[in-house]
Amino acid sequence: MLGDVIGRPGRRAVRAALPALRAELSVDMVIANGENAAGGRGLTPETAEELLRAGVDVLTSGNHIWDQREIIPYLAQNTPVLRPQNYPAGAPGRG
Repeated sequence: MLGDVIGRPGRRAVRAALPALRAELSVDMVIANGENAAGGRGLTPETAEELLRAGVDVLTSGNHIWDQREIIPYLAQNTPVLRPQNYPAGAPGRG
């Protein structure tokens, strides 16, 4: 589990370190919190895809997930991005 990936520096660190860590530690699955990956606040489809391409398998989120509105249609797709389960019925995404 990776903690909160924050902004461009966090995404850069994931891209730089994760592939080697996965190989060295024989990691089966990587979960990262991505709710602050876009400019330190929110997640966009582009930042989500960047983290997934870097080797993250599942992105979790929290209340900042919707700070970048363009994520809402992305959450409706079959993507490995989760929102908290306890959010009200009808909230975008899957919990």
